[in-house]
Amino acid sequence: MADQASSSITIDAGPEEVLAVIRDLEAYPQWAGGISKVVIDEPGPARATFTLNQSGMSDQYTLAYAWKADGVSWSLAEPSKMMKSQQGSYQLSDKGGKTEVTYLLTLDLKIPMIGLMRRKAEKMIIDTALKDLKKRVESLG
Repeated sequence: MADQASSSITIDAGPEEVLAVIRDLEAYPQWAGGISKVVIDEPGPARATFTLNQSGMSDQYTLAYAWKADGVSWSLAEPSKMMKSQQGSYQLSDKGGKTEVTYLLTLDLKIPMIGLMRRKAEKMIIDTALKDLKKRVESLG
């Protein structure tokens, strides 16, 4: 059973700048930890395939996206080698020249993992993604 995990970070940039970095999926290998390749399968981007190589683990998975003015949500298009399902979102909130980004993630992995370890792994994924996003956006500004 999958539980939803979430965390937030404030980025020193406007929501449009943050969303532009999030939308540029093909650039993820330059800044997103563990992502080595991204292929846009449907423009928009509405669907993209990611190659993950991190800590001796590798996986290839396809996400389907739904974009909004204040963020994006996604879901795993089909099970991968490691995941049964994945659902997530970035929700952006304008804070007057800064943007609060909330990342929500629900993972259902194929490998058995006790609840405490799964929650710890989800938190690490979210925290790393938010810190990498903040660093990328602020370095471009």
